[in-house]
Amino acid sequence: MTPAPEDDVLHRVESAVSWITLNRPEAMNAVTWEQRERVIALLADASADPAVRAVVLTATGKGFCAGADLRGSPTTGTGTGERVAGDVARVIRLGAQRLITAVLDCEKPVIAAVNGTAAGIGAHLALACDLVIAAEPARFIEVFVRRGLVPDGGGAYLLPRLVGPQKAKELMFFGDAVPAAEAERLGLVNKVVPADALEATARAWAERLAQGPTRALWLTKQLVNASLDSDRAAALAAEATAQEINMTTADANEGVASFVERRTPKYRGA
Repeated sequence: MTPAPEDDVLHRVESAVSWITLNRPEAMNAVTWEQRERVIALLADASADPAVRAVVLTATGKGFCAGADLRGSPTTGTGTGERVAGDVARVIRLGAQRLITAVLDCEKPVIAAVNGTAAGIGAHLALACDLVIAAEPARFIEVFVRRGLVPDGGGAYLLPRLVGPQKAKELMFFGDAVPAAEAERLGLVNKVVPADALEATARAWAERLAQGPTRALWLTKQLVNASLDSDRAAALAAEATAQEINMTTADANEGVASFVERRTPKYRGA
């Protein structure tokens, strides 16, 4: 598989924030296989790099991500044009599901700055992020039913956890576009802002997170993401373990010391 052209996924690190930008506006940022691999790699890099303490995932043009661009994707058959049982499931596991998992498992908080239409896997890419800021023109569309397809990329896992099973079924059964304001009301979006304020708002939130106790944020993210899959005993055990681990960090010591000394903490992300 060839790597994505550098300008198809823009990347920069500023003020301890990794900015990952899909950049195929002519295709409404429908994500290619190569772009997917680049985004996954950048999220892994963000997890491993102590100099990165938050991530913003955004896009150029009028679309955040119109779904998967299947043109030029690797052959899913035997090489003779024949499809065998398991091919599609394998492509989903290695493709859309890996992308969503990379966001959920990133050890730094990830903000989606949704500039426009987020459809199919594009919607799920946004919803997998820890916080979602949407521009007023943005829309979220569970487009799969329009193509006679089952939602993939973790959609049937993510959506009910955000809006409940009945509303999730409505969105997935009808495939109607959900405007940004309605998405905020439903709980899909944290904040809606004018289009020209999107980048500045995402930057303010991300830089605030980047000044926070990075390991505590990661452990908190783990606890919240696992909470709906755990019973009470498992959740409380995980909470106690997370607190035990966190108390070994320099930032936890700084947080306690700053409280006692009545000063603003200075977290280093360690």
